[in-house]
Amino acid sequence: MTAAVFVVDHFDADGAGRYVLDGPEGRHAVSVKRLQPGEDVVLTDGAGRRADCVVVGTEGKDRLIVRLDSVVEEPPAGPRITVVQALPKGDRGELAVETMTETGVDAIVPWQAARCITQWKGERGLKALAKWRATAREAGKQSRRVRFPEVADAASTKQVAALLAGADFAAVLHSDFERGSEALATAQLPDEGEIVLVVGPEGGVAKDELALFEEAGAKPYVLGPTVLRTSTAGTAAAALLLTRTGRWS
Repeated sequence: MTAAVFVVDHFDADGAGRYVLDGPEGRHAVSVKRLQPGEDVVLTDGAGRRADCVVVGTEGKDRLIVRLDSVVEEPPAGPRITVVQALPKGDRGELAVETMTETGVDAIVPWQAARCITQWKGERGLKALAKWRATAREAGKQSRRVRFPEVADAASTKQVAALLAGADFAAVLHSDFERGSEALATAQLPDEGEIVLVVGPEGGVAKDELALFEEAGAKPYVLGPTVLRTSTAGTAAAALLLTRTGRWS
């Protein structure tokens, strides 16, 4: 079985190479996972640094003692994939973040599109953003990632256009089949740099938004002959891009 992953703020071991995992992560390891001496665990800061460790023992209900030999840094994969995700309804936003994290997306940008029913305003918006970030962290651990996706602050349409303008490949998933959009499966992709993919809301990308994105250098693409929900389209598209760029090979 793959070693469990735990998130830490530092990798400071004692002179004998012993590291104490405590707090909520230690409690989960001891009281929920019930890890035993000899089992393997991975410690990570979620930003690429990792340490492969072996459990030595436990103390109480929330302290896991491991042997930490060395810390290595996993280089960022390329090309980098950023998904601009229009805000879905209800808890579908967390679902989108969870599955995109498990798939391997590098960054997620919440987008308040014109046709979004959900509105992130004031305290409600801050709480929703915190949920997205917590979801990315937990999904990163579950999927055994050591470099978790960045979840940015909510972006306006102009900010999304600026992000697209700086990308090496910029795409907007668009379900208007009469428009004659290209298939993402046959698009010419870069070997390195950054790919930025925009996933619109359930009502679709508005004409003025699409025009602004095209002006920034993005092109409209379709995934296939069917229309996916906004909460699943990003994951499906990311899987396609990860395969075609060789990151899943």
